[in-house]
Amino acid sequence: MTAPLLEVRNLTKEFPLRETGFRRRRVLRAVDDVSFTVAPGEALGLVGESGSGKSTTARCVMRLIEPTSGHVTFAGEDLMALRGARLRRVRRGIQMVFQDPFSSLDPRMRVQDIIAEGMVIHRTPPDSRARQARVAELLELVGLRPDHLTRRPASFSGGERQRIGIARALALEPQLLICDEPVASLDVSIQAQILNLFKDLQRELGLTIIYIAHDLATVRHLCDRIAVMQEGRIVECGDRTQIYTAPRSEYTKELIAAAPVPDPVRQREKQEQHAALRRSLRAADAAPAARIQSQGVEQ
Repeated sequence: MTAPLLEVRNLTKEFPLRETGFRRRRVLRAVDDVSFTVAPGEALGLVGESGSGKSTTARCVMRLIEPTSGHVTFAGEDLMALRGARLRRVRRGIQMVFQDPFSSLDPRMRVQDIIAEGMVIHRTPPDSRARQARVAELLELVGLRPDHLTRRPASFSGGERQRIGIARALALEPQLLICDEPVASLDVSIQAQILNLFKDLQRELGLTIIYIAHDLATVRHLCDRIAVMQEGRIVECGDRTQIYTAPRSEYTKELIAAAPVPDPVRQREKQEQHAALRRSLRAADAAPAARIQSQGVEQ
């Protein structure tokens, strides 16, 4: 059996919340004891409503923010135990594509410099001519033209900017690509193009992908397995067929019911069914475990 490329165990992230005038401190548990694995070459979908903890989980995995507790193992390395240059070396193998292509690119930089920035920082390849050749290769790989190299982000559409962001993420030849809702701000027709691009890149480069989305519709085309998050916890994880045809969690059923369909008649029927499901869930819902816990502290 192949060892997982990424293993996340009991990951927890708490953020302090302070209340003026009270002699206590509260914490918001944004990620609550999350565990999952990703095999080499696999695409795992991480799905849930806004605020369910998906992006925070991804940032903890990359150590962009420090988790409160838990373990993350990547390619056999314990990321939580690494510091400094060794952490930077290992983290080169994990890159992220961000949600907003308009704010994630420096508007003052040319495309060739945006894509090459990581290579310059890590000095790979060390020769500037080799870097330039690599940038041109990446631009072609994501479907852009050589004359785009000297232009700045303001002259591109949202879909083109996201392609530049993808090329930047691929520049260091990562093993794992984390895509944080990369099509959420794009038109529907452009979303399909970007999803197809991820599919092609996974096949051509052997990429392992964690694809974060707030609905199940966008992950069906790309992902092999799907993990569903609710209030910081994974409530269900399974292969794509099982999640879509026989979901176990009521929350997963609700997400599937909420996913849009192109037929307006079917969409209206789905909306009515979704509303009925939400009413039944609210009626049957027991009081959930509190995510915000109070702790006494000295002032």
